[in-house]
Amino acid sequence: YHTHRVIEDPEWSLATVPHLTELCLQHIIRNFEKNPILDCLLPEHQRKVLDRLSTGLPLAVTANLINDEDYWKRCCTERWQVCDISNYGDSWKQMFFERHLENILKRFIPNTTDPNQVLELIPLCKDYVRKLEVDQFLPPVKVDQKAERDDLSDTGSDFGLGEVSMNHYDLGVLITALPHLEELHLTYGVKDCGMNFEWNLFNFTQQDCCNLAVAVKMCHNLKVFKLTQSKVDDDKTRLLVHNLLDHPCLVELNLSHNLIRDKGARAVGKLINRSKLETLNLCNNQICHLGAEALAKALAENSTLTSLNLRLNCVEDKGGEAIGRALLTNTTLKTIHLGSNNLSEPTATLFSQVLAQNTTLTTINFSCNHLGLDGGKQLLEGLADNKALTEFDLRLAEVGQETEYLIHQIVWANREAARLGALQHPPAKPL
Repeated sequence: YHTHRVIEDPEWSLATVPHLTELCLQHIIRNFEKNPILDCLLPEHQRKVLDRLSTGLPLAVTANLINDEDYWKRCCTERWQVCDISNYGDSWKQMFFERHLENILKRFIPNTTDPNQVLELIPLCKDYVRKLEVDQFLPPVKVDQKAERDDLSDTGSDFGLGEVSMNHYDLGVLITALPHLEELHLTYGVKDCGMNFEWNLFNFTQQDCCNLAVAVKMCHNLKVFKLTQSKVDDDKTRLLVHNLLDHPCLVELNLSHNLIRDKGARAVGKLINRSKLETLNLCNNQICHLGAEALAKALAENSTLTSLNLRLNCVEDKGGEAIGRALLTNTTLKTIHLGSNNLSEPTATLFSQVLAQNTTLTTINFSCNHLGLDGGKQLLEGLADNKALTEFDLRLAEVGQETEYLIHQIVWANREAARLGALQHPPAKPL
């Protein structure tokens, strides 16, 4: 007996056999790290390869070879939950390299982390990094942490013992090698330190300051420099300012939430007239009337600064009046914030003259002061013919509800007039 049987795969179809082109593309994708031949492919084949390439490929392969935004978008969205490219020049590639570099810096432990992690990244990212925001700098690991903890009391830590060994990563080599760096936002501290909290984890040491000052001086394209919440005192401020004098591009300086007193404010006053600063933020420091007078003297002669923030200091009326007198002649400042400065009626009296004469100021903030009812009335009188002021914050300034309402009406009318004027005469578009 003979049995004849036909055995075949019921799911087999000629249509499932890949084309030779597809097989070649699959091979290119699998071996891309060893043989990145993207430029040799036709545009339609490049698109297929880019859409399927792994986002885990070494940056040494992809950084300077792949400019496709869709590929870098995949790299970003697979790594971070929140991705807003509007803060990164609307470029996914710029966003990836800036955040990648920031993450390395935030986790860098001096004397422990291999410096080559940063150095090897420089030639790969230098063309794409324009802004760095680093809100944490880790200190070196102590050799015998337990012994030191037994020897040092909380008071000892408060005075910064062991500062010599607590210097942080030196940014000098990095930021001087980034030719397009325009913004630098730094905070020297440790996030989420938990039960390992010590005061000296938040020290911005003298050596840190020296290193940073020299690096910023050499960063010639830097436009925005922010060093906040880092215990920057007068001596460190003077050192930083000394290296920022005559900086060719710096237009914004933010030293808010530090320990700057009058000597530091005097140094910043010198900087105002030796640079091209347009925005200065000294919020939440310890500046008193002498520092405010030094800033006012610079302000009277300045022709570039448009915004000054002195909120949460203690300039009092001597400082407030000095700034008011400077604004009688200054013709460039548009915004000033003097909230929470223990100001009272004398400052309001002088600023009523400012409101009557100055045609440049558009925003004033006097919130959380003690201007009083009479002070409020004088400000209202000064505003009678003012057409420039469009924002005036008098919350908790004790000027009286009726006065505050009348001032608000004048300011609102100025704002509406400015809005209508902008609609009738829109700014010319750059060619």
